[in-house]
Amino acid sequence: MRSFQLLRAMLLCMLAMPLAGHADEAADAGRRLAEAVYDAPNGDDLASRAKMTLTEKGRDPREREMYSLAVDRGRGERWSLTRFTSPSDIKGVGLLTKDYPGDENDQWLYLPALDRVRRVSSSRKGGRFVGSDIFFEDLRDREVSMDSHRLLGEGNIGKLVCKLLESIPVDPDNSVYTKRISWVHPQTLIPLRVDLYQAHSKEPVKRLSVQRIKKIQGFWTVLESTMEDLESGHVTRISQDAVKYNQGIPDRLFTSQALADDSAEAAYRP
Repeated sequence: MRSFQLLRAMLLCMLAMPLAGHADEAADAGRRLAEAVYDAPNGDDLASRAKMTLTEKGRDPREREMYSLAVDRGRGERWSLTRFTSPSDIKGVGLLTKDYPGDENDQWLYLPALDRVRRVSSSRKGGRFVGSDIFFEDLRDREVSMDSHRLLGEGNIGKLVCKLLESIPVDPDNSVYTKRISWVHPQTLIPLRVDLYQAHSKEPVKRLSVQRIKKIQGFWTVLESTMEDLESGHVTRISQDAVKYNQGIPDRLFTSQALADDSAEAAYRP
């Protein structure tokens, strides 16, 4: 009887080994892909002019114009600034984000109506940025090590074959999402679609979709994308109509004091 139990245990171990090996292989491939996406060349700095369009049932589309500046400081550190220029009720509103190595970041929001710069609490990472479908977390950098990754196989976006990448937070408390599944285009390393999941639903609650990309100054650039709230049907579209890389944007533009005064930004806007 004991010999039968031993034999059964050995057989179960032998059957489990290929499954474990496959899981390890999928995890290794997923991490390599995630690292390739994160490390894809995107210039030392970036400036763009864009239009944000908010669409929901029963209302006319609302349009906003904005500029964004960003600098890559290496080693997982990235600073970015977004400033709205129209319409009048949002003109001058600015968001400064500083991402540091690891799970550390700072965000400040400037509200011209109050003439105040307010720090954005880390607990608000699930808050909607100026009423859009973009969460404050979506505007923060997320390093590869903050998630466990797995390659799920392949999927199609139209006629394009993409790699399906699953990413799950290592620490559930540092993200409002429980899982992200990205359709990564292997030639450009751009995720053409990202499904975002939260704890209350087994289905994705939001979806990022890329409609248009172009190589500018040697860098693949997303020119048009949408973030859709799949539960409400609300959609935020971002269309970039001017982009400049590697202007030498100075660090002095990325301070909470400079956030309240946009005069120095003008020279670097495209």
